[in-house]
Amino acid sequence: MPRVAHFDINARDPQRAMDFYSKVFGWRFEKWAGPMDYWMCRTGSDEPGIDGGMAIRDERSPPMYFTLSVIGIDGYIEKVEANGGKVLQGKMAIPGVGWFAMVMDTEEMPFGLMEDDETAR
Repeated sequence: MPRVAHFDINARDPQRAMDFYSKVFGWRFEKWAGPMDYWMCRTGSDEPGIDGGMAIRDERSPPMYFTLSVIGIDGYIEKVEANGGKVLQGKMAIPGVGWFAMVMDTEEMPFGLMEDDETAR
């Protein structure tokens, strides 16, 4: 069963947002070595929970969303559409990480789907 595996915060001013979350919650941010401006967010290791990331927010991106870890992303994209959801960003490669798609549920809540695949290009 797919579970929430990651969250993303899209910020207009990433440094300001990172300062906020670091000071309020003690979260740590580290620049991702991938092909886009993105920072990995470590929320801790002593309590149950998930880590996330931060990107620069543009007019199309929601302020925050979660990502589900799935096996067989194409099938889940089809299930989303068959059950009244929408595809906002079709399947795309995140090089060296996996396949990602942004979808929306019937209540207009966007969320991500991610299939791990280090060979994705």
